[in-house]
Amino acid sequence: MKTMRTISETIKEDHRELERYYNEIVNSADHDHQQRFGNQFTWELARHSIAEELIIYPAFENYLGPEGHDKAESDRKQHHEVKVHLKEFQNMSSTDPDYVPKLKELWGPLSQHIKEEERDDLPALEKKLEASHQDTGVSERLAKNFDRTKKFVPSRSHPSLGENPAFESVMGMLATPIDRIADMFRKFPVDPNPDKEGDSWRDSDRRLDNRKPLRARLYSLSEDEGKS
Repeated sequence: MKTMRTISETIKEDHRELERYYNEIVNSADHDHQQRFGNQFTWELARHSIAEELIIYPAFENYLGPEGHDKAESDRKQHHEVKVHLKEFQNMSSTDPDYVPKLKELWGPLSQHIKEEERDDLPALEKKLEASHQDTGVSERLAKNFDRTKKFVPSRSHPSLGENPAFESVMGMLATPIDRIADMFRKFPVDPNPDKEGDSWRDSDRRLDNRKPLRARLYSLSEDEGKS
């Protein structure tokens, strides 16, 4: 029987993915490799950030009281700073001499946010969920909702869509269709983009080289329609 992940496990898994993509970029001298993983980094971070704002921060406010509200507000402001850096980075070419320096500039506040979230915020939430809810499985349901939300949010950074960080995630949803179409024409470690069928690509094989390209899915769909 498959064990469901908690929200902390899900968030941390995303964080490790981001660290992996970051290292792929800064440790490579190949511009094509950097561009592909730069797009992958942007794709993951943009979706992760908005899913946190829609699922995790409301959970902080609902379950942790005034302290949770403060945590959510602080994290939203941190996200806004990261989104501003990400918007600049996502529009750069890997041949730009400032490409890696800009990523490192972004990684500074992001890595601090990750550290604080894993050290303070998530343990506080898990402790409260475990202590105050007779209805078990709340953390696991949050994790499931988090993964589902990532399938329907923008894959690029859009901080200018909302002056108030609390509304950025909602307003950014308007850009989702445009982002997903544009992703088809960007380079990724597996072209043309990392989308995969199923509730979550982690539910099957998480290796990049085993993800089914969107082009192949569209081709299969057109074949099926031709047979009908």
